[in-house]
Amino acid sequence: MPMSHLSAVAGPPSHSAAYDLVLLAHLLSALVGFGAVVVSGVFAVVLARSGPESEALSRYYRPGVNWAGRVLFLVPVFGAILVLISKGAWSFSDRWVVIGLVLWAVVAFGAEMALWPAERKLQVAVGERAPAEAVRSLCMVVAAMATGGFVVLVAASVVMVAKP
Repeated sequence: MPMSHLSAVAGPPSHSAAYDLVLLAHLLSALVGFGAVVVSGVFAVVLARSGPESEALSRYYRPGVNWAGRVLFLVPVFGAILVLISKGAWSFSDRWVVIGLVLWAVVAFGAEMALWPAERKLQVAVGERAPAEAVRSLCMVVAAMATGGFVVLVAASVVMVAKP
């Protein structure tokens, strides 16, 4: 019996309350993790335009780990649990699962290797009142990485909903 389009989006045909909770955790972790990546880029663009004199921007770029962004690492954990508790409806060999994991890895790798190190450098630059050009240059790196993350997020969302 073929699955209706709505049930393909929501989950397997006969899912449990546990499945719904894990799905919600998966969606929320994706929203928070990827959202933090996007917000970082937006703040970088604003900082590049206005300069480090803004108190709000200085607070945002205070030294510390971007913990909201690290929620990104929960996305595949909850996704794997969804596959395991789907009662065979989904498989780790399903094309959309593999594509989703690859897209997640692209964003996670980009965040770890470029975005978050650039954010840390930007935190130092803002805290030390570095020259505007140095701050602007770091802002462009953060903005570019966040934009790339956003594009991949949109692609991952389409894959997760459409399940090609």
